[in-house]
Amino acid sequence: MDNPKVFGIVALKGGVGKTTTVANLGAALAQEFNKKVLIVDANFSTPHLGLHVGLVNPNYTLHQIMSDKHSVYESIYQHSLGFHIIPGQLAPVGLDYNKLKEKIEPLKEIYDVILIDSSPSLNHEMAAAMGASDEILVVSSPDYPTLSSTLHAVKIAKESGTPIRGIILNKVHKKRFELCSKDVSEASNVKVLAVIPDDIKVLSALSKMVPIVSFSPSNEVSHSYKKLAGSLIGVNYKRPIFGIKRKNGGEIETYD
Repeated sequence: MDNPKVFGIVALKGGVGKTTTVANLGAALAQEFNKKVLIVDANFSTPHLGLHVGLVNPNYTLHQIMSDKHSVYESIYQHSLGFHIIPGQLAPVGLDYNKLKEKIEPLKEIYDVILIDSSPSLNHEMAAAMGASDEILVVSSPDYPTLSSTLHAVKIAKESGTPIRGIILNKVHKKRFELCSKDVSEASNVKVLAVIPDDIKVLSALSKMVPIVSFSPSNEVSHSYKKLAGSLIGVNYKRPIFGIKRKNGGEIETYD
């Protein structure tokens, strides 16, 4: 990319899949689109991004960076799936969250895309993530309680002055009782960028500490994340089509 971007991924409700989204977008951008990607765990209260990708008990974290104990470059880990990660740890009270932008900004010279996983609470942590981002992605699920939180997150994002790229509607079952993307878009006045289906394989992948785009590449959830990843960098994701020959007459049958 000629213009590197920092995306802040936010939500005002836990359990909507914000961290899962960060991990999968990071893997998809690196593997599918060959981009230099850094994912950052800026959820100081409940940092779990490392656990989503198999990085347990790291020695260097964003905490040390923010405390000026280590340089930002010392806390970057290279993942076998192609992306890099700055993990997090529980931060003590009094940490200056406003330093996040200062610490992340120089890394735009190295990476095509930087994804910041934010706190799910309306606090200084979320404000820091928004302030350090070029654009914001809001993660929601298709139910009224979450929509209420999503609308508030959108309001806060707009007040921050950082442009909102759009909403990611996650954990969708395609049931009549669920809110559809049109409902969410009209209520928030923000475009829905992607609709990610719910699938128990996401939890299966999480149990292995591997993003589902790598754990089960042909899964519908994986295709949805890859399509979203492509849209963030202005590339059209082409879903692979495989062909087999039928035995009766040589007719070609395609499937994916």
